[in-house]
Amino acid sequence: MEEKTYTISEVSEKMCIPPSTIRFYDAEGLFPFLKRVNGRRVFTEDDLSSLRLIECLKNTGMSIRNIKEYFDYAKEGDSTLVQRQQIILQQKQVILDQMEALKRNMEVIEHKEWYYKTAIEAGTEDIHKKQK
Repeated sequence: MEEKTYTISEVSEKMCIPPSTIRFYDAEGLFPFLKRVNGRRVFTEDDLSSLRLIECLKNTGMSIRNIKEYFDYAKEGDSTLVQRQQIILQQKQVILDQMEALKRNMEVIEHKEWYYKTAIEAGTEDIHKKQK
């Protein structure tokens, strides 16, 4: 059974990513196993999985340089499993730190939400002023 393949425009539509972004990722070497037929990119399901990972890592703030490092290790195969795991673990920590920061920000926002709700109910902010 022949593997399903996709053109860049099909990938763009399927993944909601502009073709120019996909071309950029390819130029940066982020599709180490991408095949070309008659000079045209031919994407497989594995390439789509790589693209999902690229987008995930990018959305968590990882630089293109570090994403490329990850995929360079992938090209080397099983001898780099530990290095790739370390990259993923480092990015997981980045995400956990972001989540903690978002939690603290949410607490401030929720406090302000309460502040304004109670001030509106009272008709004045004076209810929040400290009594001397």
